[in-house]
Amino acid sequence: MSLPPRFAISAAEIDQVVATFYGLVRDDPSLGPVFAAHVADWPSHEAKIARFWRNAILFERGYGGNPMQIHMAAGNVRPPQFAIWLGLFDQVLHAELPNETADAWSALAHRIGRGLRYGLESYKSDEPPQLRTA
Repeated sequence: MSLPPRFAISAAEIDQVVATFYGLVRDDPSLGPVFAAHVADWPSHEAKIARFWRNAILFERGYGGNPMQIHMAAGNVRPPQFAIWLGLFDQVLHAELPNETADAWSALAHRIGRGLRYGLESYKSDEPPQLRTA
């Protein structure tokens, strides 16, 4: 039994968004150097990230990485960079896709970004995480 996609989008559209996004990332003064320190083969990286998104959206099982571990191990990823990343990603989503699809993917990306940012903040902190009380 396979799950239906989270929202209507094709694998080709996912590939296009990823390629366009990383074109902007490479030129971004804040994010470009972070990625350049880790990515030597951009087509391979883009294919891997497209597999991540096809897994997250279409429930294809072609991605087997651990984004949290990768971001923590990078050493040069800082929590404030997620806002820049998400801003560029939203820009591409709304330029490339119908609004409903862009909004749905954006919501998913922001949810994942919050989790990664929180994990990175917790990892970098010498203090235990502050848990909210109800």
